[in-house]
Amino acid sequence: MTAALPAPTRPGGAPYRVAVVCLGNICRSPMADVVLTDRVDAAGLGDRVEVVSAGTGGWHVGGPMDRRAAALLTTHGYDASRHVAQQFGPEWFAETDLVLAMDADNYADIVAQGPDATVRMFRDFDPRAGEHDRDVPDPYFGGDDGFAAVLAMVERTCDALVAALDAALRGARPVAVEPGD
Repeated sequence: MTAALPAPTRPGGAPYRVAVVCLGNICRSPMADVVLTDRVDAAGLGDRVEVVSAGTGGWHVGGPMDRRAAALLTTHGYDASRHVAQQFGPEWFAETDLVLAMDADNYADIVAQGPDATVRMFRDFDPRAGEHDRDVPDPYFGGDDGFAAVLAMVERTCDALVAALDAALRGARPVAVEPGD
């Protein structure tokens, strides 16, 4: 399995915009948003890459991140305080260069709203994910250990994703990430 970044779609040298999307935008996608933003900034790409998150459902719009996700992120040194849940809609396709779905159901909901050329599974960039292991499990109905497992997945995937973004934005040839790298 190889994941390739789509080419930038927005004109005028706008930052490459990545949207991370889960179901309610309170657990998985905000965790990925916070970690990816942190990794992008640490790589010196903060002025060239913008990260946002959303949910396919709208019932949490305007609300904060799940308290367990926020507490775990804070414990690990991330700033989880700025998140406000929002909903993904068809207009997002024109506003983003890459849309990352957290699971197969989210992927289906996203591509039902527009073209799939810029949509990828988040774990397509996870060096430990296999062809049939592409979903980030939803920890919402579980315990703290589920959130910790998701954070570990998110961190290693964000590391690989930032390496791909760095290569792409510097004009290097390889933009794909191979599992096991």
